[in-house]
Amino acid sequence: MSFSLIPVLLISLPLGALLGFFGGLFGIGGGIIAIPVLALGFGLDQATAQGTALVMMVPNLLVGWWRYARHNPVSLPQAAAVAVVGSATTWGMAHFAQALDQGILRGLFALFLLFVAGRMIVCNPVAEAAPVRRNQRLLPLVGVVGGASMGLLGVGGGLMATPLLTGWFGLRQRVAQSFALALVAPSSVFALGAYAQNQRVDWTMGSALAVGGVVTVAAGVNLAHRWPERTLRRAFGWMMAATSVWLVISQHLLGR
Repeated sequence: MSFSLIPVLLISLPLGALLGFFGGLFGIGGGIIAIPVLALGFGLDQATAQGTALVMMVPNLLVGWWRYARHNPVSLPQAAAVAVVGSATTWGMAHFAQALDQGILRGLFALFLLFVAGRMIVCNPVAEAAPVRRNQRLLPLVGVVGGASMGLLGVGGGLMATPLLTGWFGLRQRVAQSFALALVAPSSVFALGAYAQNQRVDWTMGSALAVGGVVTVAAGVNLAHRWPERTLRRAFGWMMAATSVWLVISQHLLGR
């Protein structure tokens, strides 16, 4: 590694803590922010940035999933079905993505996030009172959508799944985030194994990010359960909007 240990720790620990907090608050792993930071700020190549971010994401997602499930119990068979379908889709789409233009995909993904974010920010409280509820047996389809995003872009499984679960299946925001974590947590474990096998992980930096994140993820989850439902939903929308802008900016800065 080209960085001395102390500067890496001084930067990685607080960065991991910040990403862990927001990951717990919104039920995401934080990789969508960490990957561009690692590539731009630390000079890691894209693949190594993604692999290193996964070292942080795996414990954040597992802890977040456990704490969300305690407050918002979900059907274990349904969660398992979403996780299995999502993991299988992630694996298949990751191979398919090698032949596709990642710049175009990221641009389309950013536009989609911006559209969904706008709907969540200006949501109608009256409409929220009686959401349309789809057949719960269709929940594994969310795993297909979230897994496709994870496979094609390496990020975004939770960002894709949560709006579908709230808008299409009528789940409340916190329950939807619990299901989204059930989707992305196991997928991230398999993804980390694949990156590690190909020597695309900086374990020192990733471990520092992970330590910082694990310390704060519980605080993010606790805040999520103190906020009113509409406040959390709109905050999630603003986070999605900021993420879409960040994706476009980082794409141009990275030249990808």
